[in-house]
Amino acid sequence: MLEITNLLCQALQCRSQDILNAMNLVSSTKALLQKFRDDKWDALLANVQSFCEVRNIDVLNINAPYIRRRGRARDHQDDFTVEHYYRVDIFYAAIDSQLQELNGRFSEHAVELLNLSSALDPRDVSETSRIDDICRLVENFYLQDFKDQEKIQLRMQLHHYEHNVVQHADYKKLSTISELFSTATTERSFSAMKIVKSRLCNKMEDEFLTDSLLVYIEKEIAENFTTESIIKDFQDMKECRVPL
Repeated sequence: MLEITNLLCQALQCRSQDILNAMNLVSSTKALLQKFRDDKWDALLANVQSFCEVRNIDVLNINAPYIRRRGRARDHQDDFTVEHYYRVDIFYAAIDSQLQELNGRFSEHAVELLNLSSALDPRDVSETSRIDDICRLVENFYLQDFKDQEKIQLRMQLHHYEHNVVQHADYKKLSTISELFSTATTERSFSAMKIVKSRLCNKMEDEFLTDSLLVYIEKEIAENFTTESIIKDFQDMKECRVPL
């Protein structure tokens, strides 16, 4: 199991983050962990038994009833075997814990947003697939920010941008600066996520996490808002039902 998660752990610890690669590793790690859970128990059990036999280590009878020890008392059930205990209570439980952690930190909604947001890197606009991703980003996450006519015009505007800017000779001179800026922003976001979504606050919804990260990362801007102005904004909201 550690072998499956090793590449993802290394990628997330890199100072220079490749978001698209990291998200691909998240998806593949989830899939491989699930496949390992579903298909690899028999192979793992055979390897353990072989390891024990070679080194003259006593091998448990996996078909024997499992005896659950509770202090000095001993309890067992005829249909609860040693094999069932190690397979369900240890093997499955360990992998399910890993999958739950990955799903909690990288939900499908968050992964899609990060994948599509990576298309905003100007270096990738020359790829038609990336233009499609930018359009999907608008359709899926920014519906309120674009009028219908603007969404229709967006694709052609991106193609014009590709021809007039990305393919221009002078653009290549700016690519290094853009890469440094993108890397710095990514590193800042991942560092903020580790602080905001801590062990004690690891069940927050995606929307609340996004809002918290925005306030933390842009703290210089947030400092310009007073408590009174925030309360007034809430009071002016039509949806606000509780008086402040």
